[in-house]
Amino acid sequence: MEFDTSIIWQATPYLWEGLKFTLSLTAAAFAIGMALGIVLALVQHLELPVFSQAAKVYVALMRSIPLIMVLFWFFFLVPIIVGHLTGSSRPVPIGANATAYITFGLFEAAYYSEIIRTGLRAVPAGQNEASRALSLNVFQTYRLVILPQVIRAASPIILSQTIILFQDTSLVYVLSLTDLLGAASKMAQINGRLVEMYLAAAAAYFVISLIASQLVEKLKRQTSR
Repeated sequence: MEFDTSIIWQATPYLWEGLKFTLSLTAAAFAIGMALGIVLALVQHLELPVFSQAAKVYVALMRSIPLIMVLFWFFFLVPIIVGHLTGSSRPVPIGANATAYITFGLFEAAYYSEIIRTGLRAVPAGQNEASRALSLNVFQTYRLVILPQVIRAASPIILSQTIILFQDTSLVYVLSLTDLLGAASKMAQINGRLVEMYLAAAAAYFVISLIASQLVEKLKRQTSR
């Protein structure tokens, strides 16, 4: 069987729709993960009673369980739990899309929080002392002084984790969602051209990951100055 590039061009609109979903999921999970991750990191860094221990347990749990298992748990168990809490006799459906966006965001938060927490530990104590001298409260100190420095210094690692997140989005196939890989798989089933479709998907993952990796190297050079 000869390699037929025309099949790839014919499938491009469908593959593009899958890629848009993949990028959308990546962006949403990054936003949710970073926001929640910063909160988890600060709670642990400030050693807030009860909340600090809860954050540690959450991070340890998420980092110890495969993402695909978390997806299954959320998709099948959460509707049962919600139904029980609301007094419904049947599970309350959440939907595959909501499951993907929420689960990826919650899962990535554990990883982003560890990156931010490591950065917080590296900030010199003098930063807090200088902030107090300027009459900044704790919230202002972290929002205006500490966190901007941490995020800038950790940006290469944050982007590296986001590249992993982008690649992991292919796991939504277990929810029958049409991401980039899912689109390639469905087109392969339709036209019977598995090699062309999977190579096209692999090429798209490779190009985007390569560009992002080059950006990581650029950020490393900038932050090392």
